[in-house]
Amino acid sequence: MTADIAHQPVRQLPVRHQAVWRAVSILLAGLLLLAPAAGRAESVLTVGMTAGDIPATTGNPDQGFEGFRFVGFNLYDGLALWDLSQRDKPSDIKPGLATDWQVDPANHRRWIFKLRQGVKWHDGCAFTADDVVWNFGRVTNKDAPQFLTQQMALSRTYVTNFESIEKIDDYTVAITTKVVESLFPYSMSYLLMVSRCRAEALKYDWNAYANNPSGTGPYRFDRMVAHERLELVPNKDYWDPKRVPKHDRLVLIPMPEAATRAAALMTGQVNFIEAPAPDTIGRLKSAGMQIVTNKYPHNWPYILNFVRGPMTDIRVRRAANYALNRGEFVELLNGLAIEEYATMPPGTPYYGNPVKYEYNPDKARALLKEAGCMPCKLTLAISTSGSGQMQPLPMNELFKSQMEAVGFQIEFKVMDWNSLVEIGRSGVVKYPEIDGYNGSRALLDPLSALIKPVWKIHWSPAGSNWGHFYDPEIEDLVGQILNEFDSDKRLAELTKLHELENDRALMIWVVHDLNPRALSPKLSGFVQAQNWFQDLTPIVVQQ
Repeated sequence: MTADIAHQPVRQLPVRHQAVWRAVSILLAGLLLLAPAAGRAESVLTVGMTAGDIPATTGNPDQGFEGFRFVGFNLYDGLALWDLSQRDKPSDIKPGLATDWQVDPANHRRWIFKLRQGVKWHDGCAFTADDVVWNFGRVTNKDAPQFLTQQMALSRTYVTNFESIEKIDDYTVAITTKVVESLFPYSMSYLLMVSRCRAEALKYDWNAYANNPSGTGPYRFDRMVAHERLELVPNKDYWDPKRVPKHDRLVLIPMPEAATRAAALMTGQVNFIEAPAPDTIGRLKSAGMQIVTNKYPHNWPYILNFVRGPMTDIRVRRAANYALNRGEFVELLNGLAIEEYATMPPGTPYYGNPVKYEYNPDKARALLKEAGCMPCKLTLAISTSGSGQMQPLPMNELFKSQMEAVGFQIEFKVMDWNSLVEIGRSGVVKYPEIDGYNGSRALLDPLSALIKPVWKIHWSPAGSNWGHFYDPEIEDLVGQILNEFDSDKRLAELTKLHELENDRALMIWVVHDLNPRALSPKLSGFVQAQNWFQDLTPIVVQQ
């Protein structure tokens, strides 16, 4: 490898050199981690991420929810956090930088958040209400000196219903929404708070901030090699002593190729990987690796265009769902998934009794003929890897073969995960030629799982209703849910919403993931929560 090639960013290297460069980088990282610290070897948790690059460190991360899992929720906190401490029940939010929140009884658009006292930013400054107000300005107020377009784009869906914020005292803020939203606190778990103190010291140079970020999270930034690795160390002063990391260092390495991740685990270059290829599971087990799975709220669908094209016809959407033999997808994934016929997996509180679109190719063909779409041409955007995408290329090839067997004609636009996320954020109006995109979805709360994909206020790019779905009956039901503060009544309405979305064939549903991970036998303490996010802080690394 010549000197000038060695100094190029990996993305600029010729394709033939990229795999070699990644392998050398991983090996060098492994050698560095063996260096003794204070007379002993550090205990290092080294993660092979499915992400194609290091997630953004400027607050809300990119690289999908994988960015939150490994960077966002490690460096930063939100007003609310996810309780990831148990594996035997679905996770829910808990107090984070806010100790309590209540809706104003006189105005249901106004929420009062009591803030946690005694919290310090990584730079030593004290956390107060001024920081919260400043952070909202950073992502919503284009005239504010701290406004960052990147963060506005990465945060937009969580503040779509935000109207204003006011400081009541040093440890109390009031947030007013545009419309009543009984589930609003869930959004506050995704808006991450960054240090005003650090940003002001750097005169809002966000490039400099990215290489020296400051949050309140359980890890502190240590160093980063662009496109290669990010290294974090424990925040010994974290406000929740139970979540001070139990290892000396966390190293995050992008490894989008499943085979590379498995090989790196087998050779000891990493000790924690996600989404191992199904055909490597037996070999990993034989080598003594721990294979960890758990059900969790996640689906792997195709999100559809409701503005133009074949998917505006409900008969075509239903035909697509009847065209799929989902058992073959489960077999392809070596049993590490369950068949998916609706947004939520069975057993979730608001699952209800949705239509089961069982494999029926004759019915699929009949519906396409009735719709006058034979062959029915679809252009779909897919990714090569990414956050929660399981094994996207072989899965999409199987999807293509099954769909074309009943009369569809599929063209894929293949791209990296961040490019696909950009399509998802920008929306159907910017990409009208796309009939749908294959994006894995975290179904962590009813607001994100069921309401945002159908609510008109969330039409992209303002929110996550990518295809501009609209149905008057569903819109009315969403309004009832968001105005209902009785949890039992709201649960019944959410169940009805799930059934209606299923009846309307809102997406093409394929499988629910079982979230496989492979860990070195030297790791202990990891609790795989029923959640897209996971807590790495309890992991102990045996020397």
